[in-house]
Amino acid sequence: MFNLRNKINTQNNTRNSSKNNKEELLQASLEKNIKILKEIFINDDTIIYRRFQNQCNNAIRCCIIFVDGMVNNEIVNKNIIQPIVINALLAGGKDIISNLQYGIVAVNNVEKTADVYKVVESIINGDTALYVDGEKEALIISTKGWQNRQITEPETERVLRGPREGFTESLMINLTMIRRKLKTPDLKFRFKTFGVRSRTKACICYIDGIANEEILKEFNKRLDDIEIDGVLDTGYIQEFIADAPLSMFKTIGSTERPDIVAAKLLEGRIALVLDGTPSALTIPFLFMEFLQSNEDYYVNYYTASIGRFLRNISLLLTISIPAIYLALVTFHQEMIPTNLLMSISAARHGMPFPTVIEALAMLIVFEILREAGARMPTFIGQSLSIVGALVIGQAAVQARFISAPMIIVIGFSGITSLVIAKLKGAVFLLRLIFLFLASIFGLYGYIFGIIGLLIHLFEIRSFGVPYMSNLTSLNPQDLKDTAIRAPWWYMEYRPKFIAAKNIIRKKPGT
Repeated sequence: MFNLRNKINTQNNTRNSSKNNKEELLQASLEKNIKILKEIFINDDTIIYRRFQNQCNNAIRCCIIFVDGMVNNEIVNKNIIQPIVINALLAGGKDIISNLQYGIVAVNNVEKTADVYKVVESIINGDTALYVDGEKEALIISTKGWQNRQITEPETERVLRGPREGFTESLMINLTMIRRKLKTPDLKFRFKTFGVRSRTKACICYIDGIANEEILKEFNKRLDDIEIDGVLDTGYIQEFIADAPLSMFKTIGSTERPDIVAAKLLEGRIALVLDGTPSALTIPFLFMEFLQSNEDYYVNYYTASIGRFLRNISLLLTISIPAIYLALVTFHQEMIPTNLLMSISAARHGMPFPTVIEALAMLIVFEILREAGARMPTFIGQSLSIVGALVIGQAAVQARFISAPMIIVIGFSGITSLVIAKLKGAVFLLRLIFLFLASIFGLYGYIFGIIGLLIHLFEIRSFGVPYMSNLTSLNPQDLKDTAIRAPWWYMEYRPKFIAAKNIIRKKPGT
């Protein structure tokens, strides 16, 4: 029995390898089968063993096994136990399992199996196993019925216009929301299981005929190579399959909105939805997606293009302002207008710390305040961030710890970073890197930093697709959905780097 338990704990995640393992078969004795499960689930009080028999034939003895709290009790009582106990068709005692499967158990999904491992896996997933004395097969009955969170709008991806529903922690509910938006038989769902012990179910979603087959093949290969004991969120998988794991920029997208997943599938991308988390992964992921919003596609294209322009400007300002200010004040005073230079000099008179220390301290304090605001309850989080920044900033200036111009610079840099919240981690690191380079080489250091950043971005690939795709193209069709959002009637083609075939949006058959 130890060998069986070891097999269950170390079962390979891939379907092919699971077929190669030798099956542990059920026996004809009800008591022996129950004993096998009790040894597997030893010291687990949530496993329920419910014995009963048919009223017309006491020789037909049955037992159902399920996990308490994971099944729908009404289905178990009314659709399994009650029909078997009172049904007279079982009195003959012939071909009992088939009679139960096709004529008595009133559940939409009933499967016959003789494999102990499959029985155990089904029980853990919330199904009910039905054993009958004298039968070498068991019935796996779909009885999942645990509580799920209601469908609500994601807190981190709110929009003024567009669908309000977001993913939940239930895999099947999430897949249903995607299916509702893409009512086509070309939409494919392929299941995988991750984690030797967690056995977390996931689903690969793509549209057959649009998704790039080479990307899909590479995606499956990387998923099959994952070896870990448990997967609780898509972030686990994201780190295993990323193209540039040491980069500050992610190469795999994530979202909690089914409309975004549906839109990306229509472009030829591939999605991964994981049971137990509302966050779905999408690949390939390109840099320009950081600066796009799902609301861009629901409002007028002029408004959407203005929003994207502001995000691009905000990205440049938030990573550049502290470094440029430090470089000008420290190395290039001649580039500052005289009146402004005199104001800055007067404000800095008597400051105990150099400008670079001031900037570092304020950047760290601002990030601490923002992190505190994000972790605090919603009703006081925003107040804490705003009031904390004002109070600390004003007190620091009055105490002559920090100069007033530095408060303005860091405050403006922090405000612009809120426009591109998806790049929070990368923006903070880039500020520090550029600040360090500017403190040593002045504006030349800042320029070197920008050049290094561009080289790094152009080197990155996301499943073979260049990270900066379309941004360097001179073809108007390639620029239709990058820094600006063109009208829908102009966007006739899908991204050619992603959808290798069937790139025309308006003609599904081509």
